[in-house]
Amino acid sequence: MEYKAHAGLNAECADGNGAGAFCCTRCCAQLSLFVAGAVMAAGRPEAQDHPPENGFTPLEHPAPRLLPHIDGSVLPSLGGFGKHQKQLVVLTWIPALFIGFSQFSDYFLLAQPNGTCVQPLANHKATAPGTGYGDGSGMLCACKEWRLELQTGLSQNVVTKWNLVCDSAWKVHIAKFSLLVGSIFGYLVMGVMADWFGRHPVLILSVLFMLVFGLSVAFSVNVTMFSTLRFFEGFCLAGLALSLFVLRIELCLPAWRFSMTMVASFLMVGGQLLMPGVAALCRNWPDRDDWQVLQIVIISPFVLMLPYVWIFPESLRWLLATQHYRRSKAMMLRIARKNQVDMTTEPSGVLAELEQELHKKPQRTCIVKMMSTRNLWKNIVVLCVNSLTGYGIHHCFARSMMDPEAQPTALCHADYYTMAGIAVATCLALCPAVGLMGRRGGLLTFMIITALASLLQLGLLNLIGKYSLRHDTVLRDSLNRKFSVAFSIIGMFSSHAVSTLSIFFCAEITPTVIRGGGLGLVLASAGFGMLTAPIMELHNQKGYFLHHVIFACCTLLCIICLLLLPEPRGQPLPESLADGETFTRQTLLHPGEQHLLLAKNDGDYSRVHDTPLHLSATGGATVAVATALAAVPASYALATGGEVIGNRAIANGV
Repeated sequence: MEYKAHAGLNAECADGNGAGAFCCTRCCAQLSLFVAGAVMAAGRPEAQDHPPENGFTPLEHPAPRLLPHIDGSVLPSLGGFGKHQKQLVVLTWIPALFIGFSQFSDYFLLAQPNGTCVQPLANHKATAPGTGYGDGSGMLCACKEWRLELQTGLSQNVVTKWNLVCDSAWKVHIAKFSLLVGSIFGYLVMGVMADWFGRHPVLILSVLFMLVFGLSVAFSVNVTMFSTLRFFEGFCLAGLALSLFVLRIELCLPAWRFSMTMVASFLMVGGQLLMPGVAALCRNWPDRDDWQVLQIVIISPFVLMLPYVWIFPESLRWLLATQHYRRSKAMMLRIARKNQVDMTTEPSGVLAELEQELHKKPQRTCIVKMMSTRNLWKNIVVLCVNSLTGYGIHHCFARSMMDPEAQPTALCHADYYTMAGIAVATCLALCPAVGLMGRRGGLLTFMIITALASLLQLGLLNLIGKYSLRHDTVLRDSLNRKFSVAFSIIGMFSSHAVSTLSIFFCAEITPTVIRGGGLGLVLASAGFGMLTAPIMELHNQKGYFLHHVIFACCTLLCIICLLLLPEPRGQPLPESLADGETFTRQTLLHPGEQHLLLAKNDGDYSRVHDTPLHLSATGGATVAVATALAAVPASYALATGGEVIGNRAIANGV
């Protein structure tokens, strides 16, 4: 109404209907009332919404979407972690035992034997039984015929089959490389494929080709064929392990994720513990070599996964995150039916919202888009370095634990079971530690223990040997050995925990659209850490001390970087890149404490008037006054005793 009165008065003055001075006085009076009202309206908050008049339309706040909130809306409406999800999680546990067999098969297929020279070369004497075969440069390799004996449960393996000793010993390390390098490439490639084509196709392809290449290994005719096929076996094994890990994580609600993952870890360690017994059962078969029978035995159980083509569905979480809404609808109805949930009376409106989104086309995301983020790529890089360090330094501790006087190439059952027992103890300790301290706190604690064990082993043992018990060398060496074994066991325990928790951490903070690729990067980094073991063996353990020092320095770097990671315990899984980008570390101070710190500042800011915050607070009043004054012609101001300054009219002191 004030706008209309002001406009009408201006029209009367313009038409000459009123006296000049009187008309200008009335105009300025009305203008003053209008400016005062505008300033007061801009300075007070609105008590209620504006009615839709004078062209003003109130903003409508859309209802929040339910489909992006899978842990908070979709899964609870389908029965939560119900019967359907539990059955599928059990199906992901069963292959974990078989994966454990395959991952630790190198300890038996490629174990170095003790050798006895049966027919020495000319001018050389036969070696005593059990003295080993040497390194190719000494008297022990000057032999024409060997009698090789294994101590790993088998009577014959790949090394004894093709006499891979002395000058041919390097081929054994290449065979060990092949499985690990194949796994590294498998994690990288299959992770990207799992994000692009889905988890289910990667799982089924990995099972099929695992059977093909794994069984073909048993029929290798030479070591070159064996190493090549082992590369592809490792490639498929990586795709199988990665897809099962991702499917298991995406099936669970936040409260169940860690416990379900640890059960699978226990089963993999169980495969490690059972492997010597399986090898003993494959000994002395009549028609086949022992190592061939063992390879067939550890690969054949994957036949049980062939029905997964029909009984194991695609990840619902991945379908929703990539906008495969038509497939999502059919799967949601199937899950609701198995969980005995009536979707016709479903109050949350998830299905109704899904019906409105059916027209959208699927959108896939590649791991390369991670580089366009600010926080997500840093978190993944930190976890990659953690897994690399954990698996790399684990080999350093394992070598320090073994008896240096024993044959370095002979596998001892005591050392094997010690490492398996440490893995079991690690899994047992992770459950309460993560429950009490969370993911980040547990990872930081175990990394600190790893760093302390490594530094004490490198520094304290040298001090013991340098400054104490100089005359009693036997007691000094015994004490040094005991401390070394103790620190090695502690270091293996904590480094195994670091590796396991880093992989699980990555699966929780990486968005669903790139979870396969992100997890593949961390698992590939772990593969590089495990690759350091055969590299050191290939160089006859030369540079071992420097190798340990480098990884000890990496542990210190990881301790600092771990403080930058967020805490995902109890949080829903991020689904999109935007969700992963906002999943950042919480501030050390609560918001209330930050306001208290700001309130304690008594600085004088009275002269600061043109800051952005000040302008935004008084912007409404300033614009109203400027608009009103601009409507007053200079002649009006002069007629009422005002003053013209430049192009602006100052009327009545305003």
